[in-house]
Amino acid sequence: MKTFDARIASLTSALAIALAAPAAAQSPKVGDPPEAKDMRLVGMNDLQARSAYQPTIHKQGDRFIAYIGHHGGTPAVPKPVNPLNGQAEFNGTSIVDVTDPAKPKYLFHIPGQQGNFEAGGAQMTSVCDGKGLPKGDASAVYLLRSFGGAGHEIWNVADPAKPVLVSKPSWNLKDTHKSYWECDTGIAYLVSGVEGWRSRRMTEVFDLSDPAKPVKIRDFGLVGQEPGTSGNVPTDLHGMISTGKQGNRIYFGYGTNKGGVIQIVDREKLLTGPKEPTPENLRLPIVRQIDLLPITGAHTTVPLLGMPVAEFAKDKDGKVRDFIMIVNEQILNECLEPRQMVYFMDITVESRPMVVSNFNVPEASGNFCSRGGRFGSHSSNESTAPVFFKKVAFFTWFNGGVRAVDIRDPYQPKEIGYFIPSITEATDKRCVKVDGQDRCKIAIQSNNVETDERGFVYVVDRANTGMHVLELTGAARKAAGQP
Repeated sequence: MKTFDARIASLTSALAIALAAPAAAQSPKVGDPPEAKDMRLVGMNDLQARSAYQPTIHKQGDRFIAYIGHHGGTPAVPKPVNPLNGQAEFNGTSIVDVTDPAKPKYLFHIPGQQGNFEAGGAQMTSVCDGKGLPKGDASAVYLLRSFGGAGHEIWNVADPAKPVLVSKPSWNLKDTHKSYWECDTGIAYLVSGVEGWRSRRMTEVFDLSDPAKPVKIRDFGLVGQEPGTSGNVPTDLHGMISTGKQGNRIYFGYGTNKGGVIQIVDREKLLTGPKEPTPENLRLPIVRQIDLLPITGAHTTVPLLGMPVAEFAKDKDGKVRDFIMIVNEQILNECLEPRQMVYFMDITVESRPMVVSNFNVPEASGNFCSRGGRFGSHSSNESTAPVFFKKVAFFTWFNGGVRAVDIRDPYQPKEIGYFIPSITEATDKRCVKVDGQDRCKIAIQSNNVETDERGFVYVVDRANTGMHVLELTGAARKAAGQP
């Protein structure tokens, strides 16, 4: 039989475990505190209660500016009011000064395309300094953004409170999504839906070295998406990440929650090879194409090249390896589809890639399937600033918030912290059909995440709950090597 002291110690330990776990006996409600472990809230902005997608954090002089792309509105509120001017505006791009992360200041809203949810808004953002572009205006700062599904725009945001439209590189499209812009060369890979192509999303390659004079280089996509072909249409492109001229690789991710495809592409061959979209020409720049499981997508494909693996430090060979961090996207609410997660693929030998590990958030740790909304992975931070790159990755998990993961050993990724924001009066409902009727719940939907060179973490919410600025604390901060 346990002694009295032993029983007290056991009860104390159980209570500590209970307090450390997310409170999830029922779905969170307005007024409940955030759920967190070794991450804390520094500041927040409600983003005018607009559904948010992609945050880009850019240093401009001695200021840090956040550019946030938005999904479209909702049937209930298709045009939220902009308090800065009192006007109802379709969701577009929020511009927020985060120089003081504890007091983010909303500067301007650039309206986007009319339409609700995925049909409107201006989801994507990317920013380059004019002085870094080969032919840019040295006094300009350029924002590349999508305009709903219609096209792509470039704005001069040198004064972030007074944006000026510069050009529209591509227009009259079927859809757009998460593009990539090389700030040193000006080459941009635009996720587009060009008329004639069979896919809703493929790639337009542009030279945007002079943003005022865009030059199209070519179209690119999966074989079977090109004009004039027949048969099944391969899955849509989601996005890509380039290692630029020096790395000479581009990592494309197709599919979101199923039928994922990853392409490792020779950048030079893509830019200089034959441009006619024949099957042969589309295959030419491909170093390796990887078909994922039918139940797995590829939302974000982050290259982690030249990773020293401490466990292998005494091995004769293989101490340094190359990886792709593959983040799937959960689509359906309340776990009504296979779980989407994060996978680490060893591509040290590009011709023989192999998935070597994964990261997942246990559902039972917060009864997340019953909370409402989506539960599963969506995106990761993409900043290559030394503070976190190749050390700690941050993943959004929808109603599971943002998760901080130690990736120094990609064979054994370990969660070191998390933060699930509190819902507010602005948080939108998420519904599923039960017996033909909508069953709706209010739930946090942490959508995309980014970091800056100072070590702050920015997570934006799909369900209108704004932007939260976070930082690591305690053991997680120590694991990240932060003071």
